[in-house]
Amino acid sequence: MPKPRVIYWFRTDLRLHDSPALKAALDLNPECLYPIWTWDPHYVYRARVGQNRWQFLIDCQNDLSASITKLNKNSKLFLMREGPTTLLPKLFKAWRISHLVFEKDTDAYAQERDAQVKDLAKEAGVEIIMEKHGRTLYDSDLLVKENGGHPTMSISQVEKVGPQIGEIPKPIPAPTHLPDPGDTKLDFEQEKPSQEPDINAIQRQSSDRSYTHIAGPNNDFAVPTLTELGMEPATTQHRGGETVALKVLSDIISNTDYTATFQKPNTAPTAFDPQATTLLSPHLHFGTISSREFYWRVQEVVDNYKGNASSPPTSLTGQLLFRDMYFGAQAALGYKFGQTVGNSHCRFIPWHLPSKVDSKTGLVTGDYNIDSQEAETWFQRWKWGRTGFPWIDALMRQLRQEGWMHHLGRHAVACFLTRGGCYIDWERGAEVFEEWLIDHEAASNIGNWQWLSCTAFYSQFYRCYSPIAFPQKWDKEGRFVKRYVPELEKFNKKYIYEPWKAPIQDQKKAGCLITGSECGEQGEFKVYPKPMFDFPERRTICLDGMKKAYQVHLYGDNPKVLDGTWRELFADDAEGPTEGTKIEDALNGDAPGQSRIQKGVSKEDKERDGAIEEDEDEAAEKGGENKGGDKGGSKRKRGQATLDRHIKKSKAAK
Repeated sequence: MPKPRVIYWFRTDLRLHDSPALKAALDLNPECLYPIWTWDPHYVYRARVGQNRWQFLIDCQNDLSASITKLNKNSKLFLMREGPTTLLPKLFKAWRISHLVFEKDTDAYAQERDAQVKDLAKEAGVEIIMEKHGRTLYDSDLLVKENGGHPTMSISQVEKVGPQIGEIPKPIPAPTHLPDPGDTKLDFEQEKPSQEPDINAIQRQSSDRSYTHIAGPNNDFAVPTLTELGMEPATTQHRGGETVALKVLSDIISNTDYTATFQKPNTAPTAFDPQATTLLSPHLHFGTISSREFYWRVQEVVDNYKGNASSPPTSLTGQLLFRDMYFGAQAALGYKFGQTVGNSHCRFIPWHLPSKVDSKTGLVTGDYNIDSQEAETWFQRWKWGRTGFPWIDALMRQLRQEGWMHHLGRHAVACFLTRGGCYIDWERGAEVFEEWLIDHEAASNIGNWQWLSCTAFYSQFYRCYSPIAFPQKWDKEGRFVKRYVPELEKFNKKYIYEPWKAPIQDQKKAGCLITGSECGEQGEFKVYPKPMFDFPERRTICLDGMKKAYQVHLYGDNPKVLDGTWRELFADDAEGPTEGTKIEDALNGDAPGQSRIQKGVSKEDKERDGAIEEDEDEAAEKGGENKGGDKGGSKRKRGQATLDRHIKKSKAAK
């Protein structure tokens, strides 16, 4: 009987250590092994990916390819520039493949793609091996099964049902050798994908050329470059690859006090050189570090520590359990996990700038409705770091430049955009994070935004992060702000979080005027904008709105949400697009003659009851979050009424 001819398909497992799926491929004792990557147009054109995350991926792929070649000089990562559903059937035939092996993936798109690939393999007589999970501590599908078939909506659920699956598997060593690949001729025609729609077109300096040749411009299966993608050079200093990841982990483990006593809420969001946390999250996403390798190496330190070690959920291992929680929720809910409409476990809030939904599929389209031009302006100012609140702007600029932000920073900007300031749909914020984060993975990003907007996982909406008081607890000197908002670098610490309060002479002395709504220059002075709204006033409006929405108590799968009749439950002058009986009624107010529908990216600006008290206790930690908080007025503009009046008159009865 002939020996197997095996393709090993790398995806989000760009490593050689602790790879159960790769071990399964090698256990076949194959005649030849082809380590491949398919350059999937879904990620090139349909998913939001900025140049920093592309560069991180490119680093990971080049590092893996070099590691493969170290084990076998005849092998490498064979990267082919075609989508998997059209490429793989041709490879099966050209390379006479008997087995296709890959790691299990429970992302919504991945499940859909892999189902198609399994059908194609069956037609070709190729055996599939994909039962091995390696992306999370527990198999996400088994986590859901042990949770009664329900999404995991709290850390306590993971801690309860995880052990019922069994002990977290110990990591397995990297292979010491790899078989030769066979003939790598590609005697078939490349099927080039359509570039339209290209959601990343706004980020390209030139058109994408990564599909010009199936095996790359030199026919050597090289990893594409940012230049081929038409992207500008990366601005992040963070580098990818298994070699980097293992060194970072070793450095962390060598500091036993840090490793054993780590408590995430006590790490400083203002630390930047170095950061206060591990920064292994992008490596976990791309699989350059195994979650089990991370878990057990940390656990070994904790088990042998003589002092008082931290424990989940705030400990290092607790962070991995949080990640498993989000993956379990996504595995159960699929595409609907990433949106409010149709999501049985996401509370409905009448946010500004709500997503457009395809009436046939029930899925969001990537576009959104502009019900308020003011809210759209706020969104763009938030995204590009010019809100006039230095703490928020510094965080958003750090995100854009480096592709990363401390988790308490993410809490601050998400609260500000949604329930604690702008009252804008969490889906808008999740899209920006999807574009700019190097550690973006759908499950964690979506879950975090639902948590921080208090639409799922967490319900204490009255705890808001002040953009003034909160950072002062961590960084009285304002070093973080001065690093990322350099126009304020000469401001006295007294005014660093409220520069608009500085006397004009102090502003001139610091070389920066606080005026208008844009950043720039005015004569000899730099210009930084005034705050885009009165924060205490907006917080009050948002909290009243959240209170009303919680009283109405709708979830995304409620028929009233699906057909739009939820508006009958809110007063016309309530915050959000609540006017009338349908979305069109809410789009006729403050910008006559302007288009009310816009893409999510501006070309001009380049268990339902699972909501719990905040497990990590961030809001009880180092200050700034409040129930009453900053003193301020309660004056409301037209269209910004509170939502605490209940239903004093029904719109349906009008």
